[in-house]
Amino acid sequence: MADAFDMDLDTPVNLFDRLKKNQPENFSMKKIPGVVDDKADVAAIVLAGGTGSRIAADLRDYTNKPKQLIKMSGKPVLTWSMDSFDAVGQIGCIVVVCPEEDFEQYINEVVDPFAFQTPVLMAPSGESRQESAFSGLDFVTDQFKYVLIHDGARPLVPPSIIKHIINVLKGCPECDGAVCAHPAIDTLKVVEDEMIVGTPDRSAFWEAQTPQVFKTKVYREAHLAALADGFVGSDGSSLVERIGGSVKVVEGKRNNIKLTVPEDYLILASVLHSLKLEHGSEFDL
Repeated sequence: MADAFDMDLDTPVNLFDRLKKNQPENFSMKKIPGVVDDKADVAAIVLAGGTGSRIAADLRDYTNKPKQLIKMSGKPVLTWSMDSFDAVGQIGCIVVVCPEEDFEQYINEVVDPFAFQTPVLMAPSGESRQESAFSGLDFVTDQFKYVLIHDGARPLVPPSIIKHIINVLKGCPECDGAVCAHPAIDTLKVVEDEMIVGTPDRSAFWEAQTPQVFKTKVYREAHLAALADGFVGSDGSSLVERIGGSVKVVEGKRNNIKLTVPEDYLILASVLHSLKLEHGSEFDL
């Protein structure tokens, strides 16, 4: 198979077309078996309501598809992350949150073609990320002591990270949650009216990712408190922090990027193509 970036530099080339050409349908990875423990006590909520408006203009062939349904290496973006959750026995159900009118499309393209062992539920997304997470929480029953939140547009999360962050929270009785993040490496600037007014010490800053896992009871209380006060947070952790919850940081992988802009697609597709990963397999860069 030709390299994804093997091209004639004298001829203009659309990199998206080049990547798609080198990742045909039959390049799909073999799915490893999912597993659900007898006493699975974690519910995973996968937020998949984003439309991907910032990448639609460049991915012309996908303008009618949500970004979570864009295929990379023969599988939808959303399927990649769901498969990693399926490989973690502590997770007893996966709640996919997406527009209700798209339920059938998601089921037909993301769920049914793949042999998930973990039960998959569909929940309607809301107007905001916070509303969508709260909607997904409605489908989490009392049997699940912990709830895990993940962006459906982050396909490179490996099962090892998922298992690790769950075990970190379970091993920290005084903690209410744990968040995957990595230390900031770029110089940070404080800007007001397009002028730099400060350069903070970056050693105190971490860039938050998902998955994020919380004690279900505390996470539900945090959402109800935010709803009552009209508070909108940037992520689930900010809601828990706001009510005095204790949240631990867990260092994740820098390649756990979110598909947001066209450049992200190029990076993600190239990584999957070059590693030739199996679904749910472990990987390190």
